[in-house]
Amino acid sequence: MIRDTSAQDQVLTPQRGGRRRLALWAGAAAAVGLAAWGVPKLAASLSIGQSISASRLNVAAAEVGPLVRDVAGEGKVVAAVSPTLYAGNAGTVTLAVQAGDQVKKGQVLLKLVSPELVARLAQERSNADALKSEALRAEADIRQQRAQAQSNLDTALINHTTAKNDLARQQQAFAAGATAAMQVEQARDGVARAEVALKQARDLLNLKDDASKFELAAKRQAFERQQLQVRDLERQLDELNLRSPVDGQVGQLFVTDRMSVAKDAKLLSVVDLSALEVQMQVAESFARELQPGMPGKISGNGQQWKGVVSSISPEVVNNEVAARLRFEGKLPEQLRQNQRLSVSVLLDQRDRVLTLPRGSFIEEGGGRWAYVLQDGVASKRAIRLGVQSLSKVEVLEGLKAGERVVISGADSFHGAERVAISN
Repeated sequence: MIRDTSAQDQVLTPQRGGRRRLALWAGAAAAVGLAAWGVPKLAASLSIGQSISASRLNVAAAEVGPLVRDVAGEGKVVAAVSPTLYAGNAGTVTLAVQAGDQVKKGQVLLKLVSPELVARLAQERSNADALKSEALRAEADIRQQRAQAQSNLDTALINHTTAKNDLARQQQAFAAGATAAMQVEQARDGVARAEVALKQARDLLNLKDDASKFELAAKRQAFERQQLQVRDLERQLDELNLRSPVDGQVGQLFVTDRMSVAKDAKLLSVVDLSALEVQMQVAESFARELQPGMPGKISGNGQQWKGVVSSISPEVVNNEVAARLRFEGKLPEQLRQNQRLSVSVLLDQRDRVLTLPRGSFIEEGGGRWAYVLQDGVASKRAIRLGVQSLSKVEVLEGLKAGERVVISGADSFHGAERVAISN
């Protein structure tokens, strides 16, 4: 047989009135629970289908205060003026400086030797000398031809005077009866021929002057054009001696000594250390609000300086935009090219606005609703948000100062209108 525990069982006789005492104790416990929880919470719990622990939520109160919108990041020191020099012509490099050398404006940094350019300049100078000789020869020819034309005019003038005198004598002789009328007519014809010759000589002199003027102008213009070519080649030859455009320091050498380079090749860069700026990368979303002249702060080496946005790049690279800040006032000492500094730019500042700390409720509700916590119940409420900073967001409608809002963790509510919050 299988043994059981029947030998250990004892029959208990129920006492009179026990059930009634048990009911009284249960009623008392329910009364105490009702008093502790409260009638409002009991009524609310009857319409709520779920309960979430408060430890899973992040709750913050809406507050009235300042809202500062800024963009912060890491920047690097760059030179506001950092020209790069290029080769104006092909040639062989002769370096006069090394990287890091201090240079003055106008100082020769390197020289390019271009035999082809030197030969071209010699040829053009020879052509200019030839054109100058042609212009001088043309001036001499013009003077000679004008002298000949002037001589012809003078001869025609004398012949005209002689013909007029001969006509006067013939008229006097005819009046005295000493000559025939035919002689007078011949003298008159001689005057007419002399007048025509005189007129032709004058016109020829005027035409010769005009032709000479145009011919001489053409010769001079050809000579001047050739001089322009010579001066341009002289300029190109002078530009082979590359000079520093600013006072500063040689930054980087892209060539070596005695190296042959092509035209427009990159040679070296010069850094103007007297005009430094800080360049930072800004996210594309914030870059839309950046404007030149906005105030900023630059900090590093345990110090802080005021800055102003000086320029914003129009190009977006990897979803970022490069912005530059210049220092206000005196330039800080002991700064170096590419040195890292902390930078922040003030986008907007408002003194008294209703704000909430940033949280996931912005993305969860799309900025259109949030859960407001009151009497242990989180209620879904429509709101309207304004501008946002890195730590706060402006509330335009739907909340009052002091109301507590679930700023993160509300994803566990699954969009319910009311959710009980348990301790």
